[in-house]
Amino acid sequence: MVALRAVAGVLSVLLLAGSGWGWHLGQVADATVNRTDAIPTEGNEETGNAGEAMNLLLVGNDSRSNLTDEQLAEFQAGADSGINTDTMILVHVPADGSRASFVSFPRDSYVDIPGHGRDKLNAAYAYGYSAAADDADEAARDAAGARLLVQTISRLTGLEIDHYAEVDLLGFFELSSAVGGVEVNLCNAVDDREWSGAYFPAGKQTISGADALKFVRQRHNFGPDGRGDFDRIVRQQVFLAGVLRKMLSEDVLLDLGKQRELVEAAAASLTVDQDLDLLQLAQQMQSVTTGSIEFQTVPNLGVDREDGKSIVRLEDPETLRQFFAQLSAEPEETAPEEVPAPESVDPSDVQVAVYNGAGTSGLAAQAEGELEAAGFPVVSTGNAASSDLTQTEVRHAAGDEALAAAVAAAVPGAVVVAADDATPGTVQLVLGSDFNGIGQQTDAQPPAAPVADPDARTAADTGCIN
Repeated sequence: MVALRAVAGVLSVLLLAGSGWGWHLGQVADATVNRTDAIPTEGNEETGNAGEAMNLLLVGNDSRSNLTDEQLAEFQAGADSGINTDTMILVHVPADGSRASFVSFPRDSYVDIPGHGRDKLNAAYAYGYSAAADDADEAARDAAGARLLVQTISRLTGLEIDHYAEVDLLGFFELSSAVGGVEVNLCNAVDDREWSGAYFPAGKQTISGADALKFVRQRHNFGPDGRGDFDRIVRQQVFLAGVLRKMLSEDVLLDLGKQRELVEAAAASLTVDQDLDLLQLAQQMQSVTTGSIEFQTVPNLGVDREDGKSIVRLEDPETLRQFFAQLSAEPEETAPEEVPAPESVDPSDVQVAVYNGAGTSGLAAQAEGELEAAGFPVVSTGNAASSDLTQTEVRHAAGDEALAAAVAAAVPGAVVVAADDATPGTVQLVLGSDFNGIGQQTDAQPPAAPVADPDARTAADTGCIN
């Protein structure tokens, strides 16, 4: 019996398999899928973990540049508003392919964008696109945007991003039409004809094509308990779950013609990185079932305002690191590789920049005096970007591990972090509320409680949504 398992429609090419027929579908997919140089060589180390655990960034590009006037009207998409990556989902697949985790990022998540300071997450692609060389063509600009977005997500999560997949509005329309419709379930009737065009009755219904686009793009008129972009994220996750259920159904598994049609539609709709092996990915996911595919939203504190902008405030860095470490934990842990101790460095050879991230007045100046008394030259002091850090960090550039170790030894309990924005030769000491002074142990940090996501669901869940 041919072993067939589906890969979600906008995640990758659908219904590839490890048989001869699957190999043929893989060749069809590779011949038609669009490729881009999306994986950076810096800020995202050791890319390309073939056959191992995989992190894929799935992006929905809201560009209307490929739409005709008729399609703009049909989709109620409005005018092209520029480069918008309003859908960003990190997909984690463990090495054994036993499950898959989809984590959505609100487009307004306020984050550090390498080289551009703090801004909304959906600005990262546009920054990279605009910073491309003046003589770069459109494909090169798009690739530059994708690379900066990958770097931003990698820094935020602490995870290596191995692969990238992108679909635009037209591609989504064509793919959802080829699937033959997806069943969704609404708790209440929807009338958003003024904005997205979404107009649906309550209850279970099958949507595709233009209706599917309107469904996943709705941001308004969710009722008195509406949550804007958070409700839109749930719609996107529910639609993806419906695609997965459809792909794993016997109607598709037993129809070779349908399989080829879906592979062709998916491949033509997607842009993926240069090294993504679609057949290998499908083989890795052969044991996935709808019940083992989970959808979540990145831990956050809800909507807030900063610098005059409406933003989504994410959880603190420690909570985010724990969340993504749990997400990527393998079922069987292996013994950590022994790392040789860094060479000893004299404090006088270590330049330190001190930043106050605790919000306590005079803390940076106190640390400066104590560091200099301990023999460390302090080159600058100032305030950190955030004033509510709970844990002190020693941040350093690549290759400065020994310098960072010398500073960390003077602040027992501080967390050592490799940072892309650190200046080589200068170690950053970012003071948190746990800081008690140079030579003093920092306050112990209580283990962060797992963050419960009220919207978490699996692909098998068909309950109604707002």
